[in-house]
Amino acid sequence: MPCRLRLALRPRPRATIAAVLTVCALAGCSWAPPDKAPKEPRSTARLAATLDSPIDVTLRWKDDEPGVAGRTVEFATERSGPYTVLEFAPPDRTTYRHPDLMPETPFYYRLRSYFGPASASVEVALPPGEPSEKELTGNQEWMTPRTVKGPKARTAPLTPGPTADANTAATPTDFEASVRHATGIEFTWTDRAAGEDGYLLEVRQAGSEGYRPVALLDPDINAFGLITLPEEKRASYRVRAFVYGEQSNVVRLRTGSDDRP
Repeated sequence: MPCRLRLALRPRPRATIAAVLTVCALAGCSWAPPDKAPKEPRSTARLAATLDSPIDVTLRWKDDEPGVAGRTVEFATERSGPYTVLEFAPPDRTTYRHPDLMPETPFYYRLRSYFGPASASVEVALPPGEPSEKELTGNQEWMTPRTVKGPKARTAPLTPGPTADANTAATPTDFEASVRHATGIEFTWTDRAAGEDGYLLEVRQAGSEGYRPVALLDPDINAFGLITLPEEKRASYRVRAFVYGEQSNVVRLRTGSDDRP
């Protein structure tokens, strides 16, 4: 099921194992990328983990893999998984802090690179205030992630790896944003990718420097409605077709006893 990501969610105290770290567009859900079975390390990204306190973990890695669009930061409580995505980290991110974990529990961490081109961006300015009752209770089909048929478009396969030029032909085109109400935006685009693992809707808030994913969508989706946060009244959006690359080494550590009152 396509999911709305709020990747800056704070972990729930002492409930990380059961924490829901992605949020569906229609209902809460947990999500992990395909291929959950453990593999031998193949990515050049090398991951390390340290305990800052008995229940707080910091992950660090070296940014030496060229051409990545980003990396997923994933954790599990068993080496074989299932792994849950904590964040879709931008390519220049080299740390992640995972705080307030379940005490005396093993945690396994890994990275997975992803590759793929982003569309041209669009700027959106939403009207002030909140949507009306009619807008909230009316036809909401525009919010449903879906595949809208259109003129036949030539597609190109996505390739994981540093050869970014090979993926140019798979770039989403005709990316458009339609304001539905004071907190709602409908996005549409032309799907030109073949063999993609999905799409990421990315946002750059006014005054911020980089884009971050806010929605994870299934392959072949080309229309989707987003309910925005208050800080997204003015923002730039784009959509990225992506494919997963190789995973990093898996690191293991065990949290200690939490003696706080």
